[in-house]
Amino acid sequence: MAAAGGGEGARRRRRWMSAAAGAWVQCSSGSSYCFSVYSPLLKASQSYSQSTLDSVAFFKDVGANVGVLSGLLQSSCGPSAVLAAGAAQCLAGYLLIWASVAGVLPRPPPALMCVYMLLAAQAQTFFNTADVVTAVENFPGYRGTVIGIMKGFLGLSGAILIQIYRTVFNGNPSSFLLMLALVPSILPLLMMYFIRVYPDANGEDDGRGLDAFSLIAMTTAAYLMIVIIGEAVFTLGLPVRILALVVLLILLVSPLAVVYKAQLSESSKTQVDETSSCHDTERTACRKQLVSPDCDQEVPFLLPREESLNLLQAMGTCNFWLLFVAMACGMGSGLATVNNMGQIGSSLGYSSKATSILVSLWSIWNFLGRFGSGYVSDYTLRLHGWARPLFMVITLGVMSVGHVIISSDLPGSLYVGSVLVGVCYGSQWALMPSITSELFGLRHFGTIFNSVAIASPVGSYILSVKVVGSIYDSEASSTGVCTGRNCFMLSFLIMALFALLGVAVSLALFFRTRRFYKQVILARVQNSALQ
Repeated sequence: MAAAGGGEGARRRRRWMSAAAGAWVQCSSGSSYCFSVYSPLLKASQSYSQSTLDSVAFFKDVGANVGVLSGLLQSSCGPSAVLAAGAAQCLAGYLLIWASVAGVLPRPPPALMCVYMLLAAQAQTFFNTADVVTAVENFPGYRGTVIGIMKGFLGLSGAILIQIYRTVFNGNPSSFLLMLALVPSILPLLMMYFIRVYPDANGEDDGRGLDAFSLIAMTTAAYLMIVIIGEAVFTLGLPVRILALVVLLILLVSPLAVVYKAQLSESSKTQVDETSSCHDTERTACRKQLVSPDCDQEVPFLLPREESLNLLQAMGTCNFWLLFVAMACGMGSGLATVNNMGQIGSSLGYSSKATSILVSLWSIWNFLGRFGSGYVSDYTLRLHGWARPLFMVITLGVMSVGHVIISSDLPGSLYVGSVLVGVCYGSQWALMPSITSELFGLRHFGTIFNSVAIASPVGSYILSVKVVGSIYDSEASSTGVCTGRNCFMLSFLIMALFALLGVAVSLALFFRTRRFYKQVILARVQNSALQ
């Protein structure tokens, strides 16, 4: 729902606080990425087998990726209701898991624990939907950039939460579970007042302010990478870990400086607008020109009918299913890679420390893909009018190369391949929502992009369970352990073929939409900058 009250200048100023608040919520929302921290405790305390633990993890992936309900709630009630619902699910889910692990409640049957995990992980989709949809509606001319920023901070959230765990709760995953129940639930409730939609409030300096947010995100990612590598190479004492955490928190608070500067700039421009009648006349004339009869006659001719489709109507189009299949290939193979990173490293002879570094750095590569693809696709759209699906073609092609490199078992191949796959996997999470908003409009954006996101667990299930798991078991010895190149070589070659299928499907989507991007989306972006 749009926030009411205040003039155009006031709405422009409030958008920046909304963006900062959304970024903070995203930083605490990635609790599903921390499963490896408490999964050993969960397995031991509940006496689970590995297959039972994998079932719990599968429900985590489903909950973290299936957000249709959050999209429907966003469309009907606005971000505040979505954030409140997400906070309730997060608190209930993780509190029940913590109580079961800590012995406060009797040991639940595995099926009930799967429900707890589904509930806890589902909160992530509610937080993500509220933050991303609100940011896109507040900055419609920079959709790729704001989605990249929000999705990027979500990608970093796992590393941020793990840093808090290692500093404050090191050696006590049970207390960490309690923190996951409280902090990600309380923060959205505190930020709820600020995360609102302010329509028709485009500013001339939007790009500059978002560039500042982008710089903070990049700096935070670089700092986390240094800390992660430092922790893996050196033994850091508690004072050093506390100092590192304090610096991280300062970086996370720094968007307030961008908010203050942007609000100051908007306030001064508003005062100039109010005191300059000449400028008012020019603005009025400009707006009349933008809504001239010629424009009114031309735009409906150019806009395709997908612009106002709801979910069911969107699912009846070819573009929806092309996007869905491409995402199943890209997100599915990427998720299958990270879910099996530990076993891959072990089978190829990498040390446990090297494998741990690879898993920790995945969040950094994931962030770079999310942020970079959003920013670069926005830039090329503005400069050249390039259709955004072109970047799906490029990133899925590079992902295919990454899968082949991992399968080769050459020296350092897992390092190089994981970087390529991680960056390209993250890219899909910024490109898909941007493309969805442009092809199907903003009215039902949250519902539609969360429906397309179901492709991620679908693709992951097919590739992780039916391909990677089956081939690994067939190559394993009687002890169930497999070593050597053959454990995963065929699996990654198959995933490379899946990524190439995604390239072909994305190419078809590109050719279907390139004229629409040139004639409609580019004009809309340019007009948005003039308003």
